[in-house]
Amino acid sequence: CARTTTYDENCPVCLEKFTNKKQLRCKHEFCEQCLEQSRKSLGPICPVCRHVFGMMEGDQPDGTMSWMPSPISLPGFSGCGSIHITYTIPGGIQTKKHPKPGQPYQGVHRHAYLPDNIKGQEVLKLLKKAFDQKLIFTIGTSRTTGFDNQVTWNDIHHKTSISGGPQSFGYPDPGYLSRVREELKAKGIA
Repeated sequence: CARTTTYDENCPVCLEKFTNKKQLRCKHEFCEQCLEQSRKSLGPICPVCRHVFGMMEGDQPDGTMSWMPSPISLPGFSGCGSIHITYTIPGGIQTKKHPKPGQPYQGVHRHAYLPDNIKGQEVLKLLKKAFDQKLIFTIGTSRTTGFDNQVTWNDIHHKTSISGGPQSFGYPDPGYLSRVREELKAKGIA
């Protein structure tokens, strides 16, 4: 009787029998070449479960991130002060990692706020790690102005206003610190 090939004997990317099978920490298995191709297009993310298996590095242009404490408490976090973050990304010329290599891009100067408590300080450390891995910003079309070739946020939400609630990208927003930690975790920052 003929033997049927089960799904577990085939690579989930090419759907063929494994060639130089590689297993990730999440236990999903792939052909070595399929995994390398996936890594080139998606980064070090499992194509099946999206688990990060290496250090992700984004295409954020060079810039600086600084922060300082402030005595001003944020709505919803009374009595602990706040942390004022400043991001500065100067304009420049796009590299081969960007959407339009050789074309100029407009830089940005952005501010963000966190409560100056244990959870806020933990998120600050994670944001710094994400910034160092070039994951906070990217180059694209601005959602607010519609202009192309702009430095824009890259799917890690920030509170850019002290007040006004979520609709104004501000506080109070009781679930924000948990949500931003999840967004960072999805990019391998934990």
